[in-house]
Amino acid sequence: MIETHFLLPGVVLHCCRDARFKQGCLSVQLVRPMAGSEAAMNALIPTVLLRGTTRHADLRSITMALDDLYGAAVSPLVRRVGDYQTTGLYCSFMDQRFALPGDRVQEPMIGFLRELLLESPLENGGFRREFVESEKRNLISSIECELNDKQVYAMGRLLKTMCREDSFGLPRLGEKEQAAAIDPVELYRHYQKILLESQIVLFYVGSAEPGEVADLLRPVFDLPGRKPQPLAPQTGLRESPGGEITETMEVTQGKLCLGFTTPITNQTTEFAAMQLLTTLFGGGMTSKLFMNLREKQSLCYSIGSNYYSSKGIITVSAGIDCDKKELVRDEILRQLELCRRGEFTEQELNAAREYLVSGLRAVHDSPSSIESYYATAALSASKLTPAEYIDALCAVTARQAAQAAETLKLHTVYFLTEQERNIPHDPV
Repeated sequence: MIETHFLLPGVVLHCCRDARFKQGCLSVQLVRPMAGSEAAMNALIPTVLLRGTTRHADLRSITMALDDLYGAAVSPLVRRVGDYQTTGLYCSFMDQRFALPGDRVQEPMIGFLRELLLESPLENGGFRREFVESEKRNLISSIECELNDKQVYAMGRLLKTMCREDSFGLPRLGEKEQAAAIDPVELYRHYQKILLESQIVLFYVGSAEPGEVADLLRPVFDLPGRKPQPLAPQTGLRESPGGEITETMEVTQGKLCLGFTTPITNQTTEFAAMQLLTTLFGGGMTSKLFMNLREKQSLCYSIGSNYYSSKGIITVSAGIDCDKKELVRDEILRQLELCRRGEFTEQELNAAREYLVSGLRAVHDSPSSIESYYATAALSASKLTPAEYIDALCAVTARQAAQAAETLKLHTVYFLTEQERNIPHDPV
């Protein structure tokens, strides 16, 4: 059961009181409209905050302070949820019940969190240049890692093309060029700005009474001059023209990505049917795409689908031989047409249902999975608890799954293929 407390204007705390775990967790997220002008700065901020404070000047000192809190941990938290990007921190710490008599964990943990958020060491009116430059290199490396993973790169290019008029096409961590241009003074000013104007979402999992947690957190965010700005509601995809795009690179395996649109989102009553259909179609090793294209016909090395439910986007991604593009594309569309006609077995439908239900049953297995599910659901405006979601999935009929498939419309085909090789000819 999630209990919600509105601590201050623009500051909301969601609490899941659960005494099953030895570890508790607390997340802090500043919620921003996804924007290319600030995406890289938002991704960089939490890592810079974790480099040091005025009282704990470096990583070694921070690590020792966390060790004193029974081995607590704090990590950066950057998410993209529909039209929003979040930046903040995720704290994991021992539940108060397991501390030695007389020791406190929760209060000093929240005090240390406040220190990380509000007591950064400054230099010439900005964050310390040493911290910023070091973390910029790490951020650029993370962005480059995504670019070097050709499957991730291809999917990013597909979404960027489909969402050229929509912020959902922006990379979660921002662009490499934006990250490289960040200045310590500019970054600090941006952080002060978003501290004062962002909606702040807190999520706690542990055995403590929610009112007690609320009382500890309220003073942390009672900041002078804070005027939170309202967030525009999540919206479906702002469509732009689609088509087919082919790019060449030095690759040994082609990457074929198909993007579909649907009016069904997590705000519509057919949401569970679309989630089940997407899993039946291409989610997991029992799906029609995996079983037919990979296992039976050996047309691809890998294949799967994703449903971005806040935007109404379904994608299919396949690793293939570069000369099999048309064959694989046609077979993917043929399998979708079979779904539209309801030509799937009860066994296939139940396998997809069980795959989803199994994941939902695991949500309450750890504090981190509880936080991830409910915090993301709150930002995406999804109102279903895991139990309600399971009930909705179990109620979906074969006909409803087929009707969901009928709403899919092919929007964009993206193909990453090998460059033509210049083979020298022997002189005649």
